[in-house]
Amino acid sequence: MRQRADPPAGSAPGAPGAGRPGAARDGEFGARGGDTELTAPGAGATDAASDRILTVPNVISALRLLMVPVVAVLILSEQYLAAVVVLALAGISDWVDGVIARALDQTSRLGRLLDPAADRLFIAVVIIGLAVQQVVPWWLLVAVFARDLVVGLCVPFLVARGFPGFPVHDIGKAGTFALMYAFPVLLLTQVDQLTGHLAADIAWAFGWASALWGVYLYWCAGLAYLNQFRAIVVSDARASTHQRGPRSTPGP
Repeated sequence: MRQRADPPAGSAPGAPGAGRPGAARDGEFGARGGDTELTAPGAGATDAASDRILTVPNVISALRLLMVPVVAVLILSEQYLAAVVVLALAGISDWVDGVIARALDQTSRLGRLLDPAADRLFIAVVIIGLAVQQVVPWWLLVAVFARDLVVGLCVPFLVARGFPGFPVHDIGKAGTFALMYAFPVLLLTQVDQLTGHLAADIAWAFGWASALWGVYLYWCAGLAYLNQFRAIVVSDARASTHQRGPRSTPGP
């Protein structure tokens, strides 16, 4: 007859996670959603990123951020080919700073903030410019920004409970990548030299397919983040109930 294993020290019988391998210990908390795990600071692997600010990758990222208003001006002034060139340079710089950060061991927390910030700003500027120029409908802009708004509203709740925010999801990376190359392709369809040519029609179809696929992946990642958020809320509620203990029933 197999004997029942005793629960680990410090966990009450019947408590959430008691006796489970890998259950969260005091001071640790993990909420799994999709392929990523949301873990509070101090739990899990040590963060290898440094607090350095003046590094080569960060300088490149800062220069890439300076390209954002340049792209906006070029799109609004209908200089679409120049805007595509600047976007291409921004994309190359994004790849270069990642290679340099790994080669020179200059990964930093500031860099982890600058890179996604630059990506989102480029997406925002390009899609707003395309909508203003009536190249894409406004509902596409709403579809992209609504996801960021919904996910962003959850972040203050996470920060208040010691989480730095949502970890980057692979699906979200794929969605961002699809959007990053979809909009420059749509910009190319507006270049005068391509207007009326078969290449413009092919670029239009490819750009729209990439944009719709990117929005779909973007929202899939958003739902994964919301699932993580739901797991945190449920665990937080259970922990609060467990700390208060069972409610006593008044006697007759």
